[in-house]
Amino acid sequence: PSCGGATGGSCARSAGQASTNLHTWAKIKYHPDRQSADAPAEAVEECVRKFIEIDQAWKILGHEETKKEYDLLRLEDDLRNLGPVDAQVYLEEMSWNEDDHSFSLSCRCGGKYRVSKDEAEEVTLISCDTCSLIVELLHRS
Repeated sequence: PSCGGATGGSCARSAGQASTNLHTWAKIKYHPDRQSADAPAEAVEECVRKFIEIDQAWKILGHEETKKEYDLLRLEDDLRNLGPVDAQVYLEEMSWNEDDHSFSLSCRCGGKYRVSKDEAEEVTLISCDTCSLIVELLHRS
């Protein structure tokens, strides 16, 4: 589908609406009250389990702030699975880039570790944009 507009704002709204529609459909499909009275107990239990999972997921993914936190946690989990941490750095050791409001640090491969100002407050692992090396961002207490 075409998004229209230079910013793709209607795509974001369409994707958000699609997620809401899918969530509503799934909750209706698996809602305990919607199950047949003569359905096997195992099938009803499975529907209840799915209903609870869908509800819990929506409590996280249905709100922009909690979804952002979830996405950052997933990104860190993915990075941890890529390999060991190459170095530990403090934010103060990174260079500030005014153009894109991010911090960066040169990697030994010639690439860059980059993190936005907002992400720097929340993430602990940053991957190089060129190779598979990872640094751990330390926060002063």
